[in-house]
Amino acid sequence: MSHRNARLTVFGRRLLVERVASGRPVAHVAAEMGISRATAHKWMRRWRTEGDAGLVDRSSRAHSMPHRTTAAVEAQVCDLRQARKLGPARIGPIVGLPASTVHRILTRHGLHRLAFMDRPTGTVIRRYERERPGELIHVDVKKLGRIPDGGGHKVLGRQAGRARKSGVGYDYVHSAVDDHTRLAYSEIHHDEKADTCADFLHRAAAFFADHGIDRIERVLTDNAWSYRKAKAWKKALADLGAAGKLTRAYRPQTNGKVERFNRTLAEEWAYLRPYTSNDERTAALADFLHTYNHHRCHTALGGHPPISRINNAAGQYT
Repeated sequence: MSHRNARLTVFGRRLLVERVASGRPVAHVAAEMGISRATAHKWMRRWRTEGDAGLVDRSSRAHSMPHRTTAAVEAQVCDLRQARKLGPARIGPIVGLPASTVHRILTRHGLHRLAFMDRPTGTVIRRYERERPGELIHVDVKKLGRIPDGGGHKVLGRQAGRARKSGVGYDYVHSAVDDHTRLAYSEIHHDEKADTCADFLHRAAAFFADHGIDRIERVLTDNAWSYRKAKAWKKALADLGAAGKLTRAYRPQTNGKVERFNRTLAEEWAYLRPYTSNDERTAALADFLHTYNHHRCHTALGGHPPISRINNAAGQYT
């Protein structure tokens, strides 16, 4: 991928090289490609020195940053944040830095949100993340009202939709999310019984294996009977060689990653548009999951989709 403001992609740079190498003047090629002569000469110089490897983007980060805040001052900023819970505007005058610089330091150290910190100790407790794919899988079920043929209240209006709603029942969306990569897998079923949950876990494990997560170590769920007592669920865990883990009672935030995924599921799939039938909504789930895993920017992953972490971790955990 090229830099955001680059005028030429790698393909364009190869095209530049081919045209200049054929004997045409650099200035003429640069003009027709909409770049400066200095840029054209830069890519030609890199190509002559390094070959095709020289046409690939390099990091634009400076080799040295002599004016960067010293480690001692950064430590002082972090101490003030954790000990006294001060914001950038109050820390800045104490350490002699602009509030904007203090904010960047806090962000760099993961201290920019007080809501993520334990107030008595200042320890960051909210933004936890497992170190490797498969170390922890979050599992949950979201209950959705089924859509009658012809559409519900979003299509027909609230009064007419309510009149047609009785008796259509519910869909149960079973979802599994990997803690480290946020890779997600979902299926729609008519219930959340133990056998259904167990079969879903086997298929979820197969999905994760197909994407490079060969080993599931632990599975985190709420305290529903199917997860807490059912023999079918325990057997499924044993088949995978995984340990089961339950959340604290009445604390859904313990299973926060799949709970947040459920919200995204509702906003960007279930209630994204008025569906005219339940089958139409069901058919749209596969496209949503592909977009979520392969294309949708994830804020917790630096704006990258979950599949990017699978690709980055492929060589690290094998």
